[in-house]
Amino acid sequence: MGGVIVSLADLPLRADLRGQTPYGAPQAALPVALNVNENTHPVPDEVAGDILDSVARALRDINRYPDREFTALREGFADYLGHGLTADQIWAANGSNEVLQHVLQAFAGPGRTAFGFAPTYSMYPLLTRGTGATWVAGHRAHDFTLTPADAAAQVEEAGPDVIFLCAPNNPTGTPLTLDVIEAVYDASHGIVIVDEAYAEFAPRDAGTALSLLPGRERLVVSRTMSKAFAFAGARVGYLAADPAVIDALRLVRLPYHLSALTQAAATAALRHAPVMLGMVDEIVAQRDRISATLDALAYHPHESWTNFVLFGGVEDPPATWQALYDRGILIRDVGIPGHLRVTAGTEAETTAFLDALASIDSAS
Repeated sequence: MGGVIVSLADLPLRADLRGQTPYGAPQAALPVALNVNENTHPVPDEVAGDILDSVARALRDINRYPDREFTALREGFADYLGHGLTADQIWAANGSNEVLQHVLQAFAGPGRTAFGFAPTYSMYPLLTRGTGATWVAGHRAHDFTLTPADAAAQVEEAGPDVIFLCAPNNPTGTPLTLDVIEAVYDASHGIVIVDEAYAEFAPRDAGTALSLLPGRERLVVSRTMSKAFAFAGARVGYLAADPAVIDALRLVRLPYHLSALTQAAATAALRHAPVMLGMVDEIVAQRDRISATLDALAYHPHESWTNFVLFGGVEDPPATWQALYDRGILIRDVGIPGHLRVTAGTEAETTAFLDALASIDSAS
């Protein structure tokens, strides 16, 4: 029997997971990979050295379990975020996806619903279904924006237990104003998660949902180190919320879920936040360069407050994606008709993408 090959259909899988597709952005060893919104800039040498020293020190006690409360890291995040936050208002996990999963495990689950305005981050429905809850999709205007009145009306009608607001939104790059967040919160009874994974790429004078936390015990603001901090491979996400919410997340986390090495590396990176964030201005400049050039090439780039650009006016997205792939450029087809999405990389990577796209247009 050991040689019998079975398929997924042969296994006693949960009924609600049958027919589902796992998350899976294409991975390919191409010269220019601009498809998953990574920060393509390497960690600066001066910061990498401190991180390596911190990890080396943590290795001396690797035979012991890590700090279950990751105290130093939470203090570092509170200091970085500001807004009067304290460590007891901070949570962290292995990437923002696990942070969001913890929230769903605590406040969603079987018999409950989670809600988001489509199109939005594709992991929200996957995480929701994985915790046994039901995903409900709202809608956006044709330009992917939301107004306070419409957003509140949709939430009030759906009555969800958990609401996802991606600010700015992935995969569209669309800004989300604070008045929309306030309106959704007031119209809801459940947990409102504002996912600010790309907040550092927004204009400096843009508001953050962190300013709305006081007096709103159901509001959660999540962040990640994957984007602006160039820490995608380290897998560190975090959130800020009322201390009672943090207590709820302790009920569902696995014991010692953040390794000592992860804690050491992330805490060291936070000590160098100004240096790490020095890459942001360059990325924003490349993002705006992409938008301007796409416009000149007769595409339709959408306003973006992130490190990527969604652009329309693509007659055949799969064909254009393949033509770029054949030229060594990997971008993302996110499934929005007539659109493709590209991450803003280094100046050289941006030039390679724009030149390749222009060559496709001239060839056609």
